[in-house]
Amino acid sequence: MNTIFQSRLYKAVLFSILILLVGVGGYCFLFDYSFVDGLYMTIITITTIGFGEVHPFGTGEKIFTIGLILSSLFIFGYAVSSFSEYLISGQFFHQLKIKKVQKKIEKLKGHTIVCGYGRNGRQAIAKLKSYKKDFVVVEQNQTIIQRLDNDGVLNIEGDATTDETLIKAGILNASNLITALPSDADNLFVVLTAKQLNRKCKIISRASKETSYSKLKIAGADNVIMPDKLGGAHMASLVVTPDVIEFVDRLTIEGDTTANLEEIAINNLPQEYIDKTILDLDLRKQTGCTVIGYRTSEKEYIINPDASVTLKAGANLIVLGRPEQITKLRELF
Repeated sequence: MNTIFQSRLYKAVLFSILILLVGVGGYCFLFDYSFVDGLYMTIITITTIGFGEVHPFGTGEKIFTIGLILSSLFIFGYAVSSFSEYLISGQFFHQLKIKKVQKKIEKLKGHTIVCGYGRNGRQAIAKLKSYKKDFVVVEQNQTIIQRLDNDGVLNIEGDATTDETLIKAGILNASNLITALPSDADNLFVVLTAKQLNRKCKIISRASKETSYSKLKIAGADNVIMPDKLGGAHMASLVVTPDVIEFVDRLTIEGDTTANLEEIAINNLPQEYIDKTILDLDLRKQTGCTVIGYRTSEKEYIINPDASVTLKAGANLIVLGRPEQITKLRELF
């Protein structure tokens, strides 16, 4: 429907320009008017203002002017009708809304793009909201788009597998992309497209089939998540090690006042701690938190690292603590 209205508006503008050119050309080439005189006669004729002619009309000029008046009446009537329908349908204000949203997205840097607002997409967005991260949702369903608009969520209506849609969502400046579309084939196309547009963007993809896992990794996905497999493994773990799983389930990384786990980038620490050890950092004494993991700059993970491990630039610390301890940690670092 939007395309139909836009097409009619474009035709109205094209016909209006055409009748103007025909009028000026007719007066100039058929009746030897200067360009200014031809333009003047065309304007007062098609607007029916009724000012005086440049010089008295002959028969040919009268016939041409009558044809110009009748043509312009039909064309401008069509233009007014098209624009009125465009306003009444709400498309005009819809386009204004899209432009306003687009300007906001263009200002984002390092945000996350979430493709698909299904069950997994909603869970991802809830997590991003709890951490106050900037994100843009890409969705095709107009009902869902309306819901996102009502909730004030930045969104792009379109096919996430296309370059145009991802560029509108700010893929060139995005740091992360989560594709949670129902179809593995669509997720594969999103991964390929996003990786082509922004190789530095971290891509996390959903997969429903085992056979899709390797294909998505080859296409460029940094992480591939299989929700059904994770759910089954979690249920089996509740049978094998119930207390361990129950304890892990009680840990949370959400919110400002309920988190038990936190990630600290070494680059964000004060300069004096770079190339020092975990012991020198002394998080336990300063905040009460405990370092339970260390990720090197080569993305290798060390669980329960020794206090002698050196804090290198580009690495991350994973810290465990009670909510009040995590809050203190955030205040310090």
